[in-house]
Amino acid sequence: MELIEADFQPWNRLAEYVAYGCWALALLIVLWHLVKLATTSDPKLKYDYISRNEIKLLWIASIILITGCCFYANANIVELNAILIFVRIFTTVSMGLIAALIVQNLLKFYYPFYIEKRLKVLRYKPRISPKTGRAMKLLSEEEEDAYLDEGMQAEENIFSTDYDVWKDEESGYIKIEKYAGHLHALECPECNYQTFKVVKEEILKTPTTTEEGELLKHYTCGYCGYKARKTVTLKASAKFEETAATA
Repeated sequence: MELIEADFQPWNRLAEYVAYGCWALALLIVLWHLVKLATTSDPKLKYDYISRNEIKLLWIASIILITGCCFYANANIVELNAILIFVRIFTTVSMGLIAALIVQNLLKFYYPFYIEKRLKVLRYKPRISPKTGRAMKLLSEEEEDAYLDEGMQAEENIFSTDYDVWKDEESGYIKIEKYAGHLHALECPECNYQTFKVVKEEILKTPTTTEEGELLKHYTCGYCGYKARKTVTLKASAKFEETAATA
C-alpha cells in the first residue's frame, strides 16, 4: 500500500490546539461547578443544585476531556496510507467509547453513593434563623403536620413528596423545605448498586379517619433488573381522605 506523502505538521498542530482547548474547557466546567458549590451557602439551594446538576456536569466535562485525548492521540502523524487511516480512526473511536463507557458506569453506579452521603449531610444540617441567628429545630413527622396544609400532607402520605419543617423556637419563625419523595435511587439488595428506584405506586386501601391505609410500591433496579414490591402503611388522616376525594 503506497504511503501518502504530505506535510502533516499543520494537522498535528491543529490537533494539539483542539486537544488543549477541550482540556481547558473541561477544566473550566469543573472549576465553575466547584465555585458554584463554594459560593452557595444555603444548604437547601446547594442540595438542589447538586442533585440536579453535578452528575450531568461531570459527564459533559468527561466527554469533552475524552474528545481532547482523542485529538491529542492523533497529533503525531508522520505518514499515512489507507490502512493507517482506518486503523487510526478505528482505534481512536474504540478507545474513546471504552473510556466514555467506563466514566458513564462510574457516574451512574458508583458516584451516587457519594452524592447521597453529601445530600444527607446537607439536608439535616441545622438551619440558621434569619430572625435570631440561632440554629433552628427540625420538627418530627407528628410536629410538622401543624404547619403543612392539606395538600402537603396528602403528598407526604403517598410518598410523592417529603417536607422538612424547621422552627426557630425563640421567634416562632418557620421554614418549610420540599424534597422529592422517591426520586433518589436506593441501594439494590441484589447487586448493591445505588440503582433501586420506585417505578410505580398503587393505593391498595385509602386511609380514613379511623383506619390506616396501604400503599404498594414497585421497585426496579436500573442495573441488574431486580424487582421487588413493598407494602407501606398510610396513617389515618381525615385531611388525606378529603384531599383524595376532591382530586
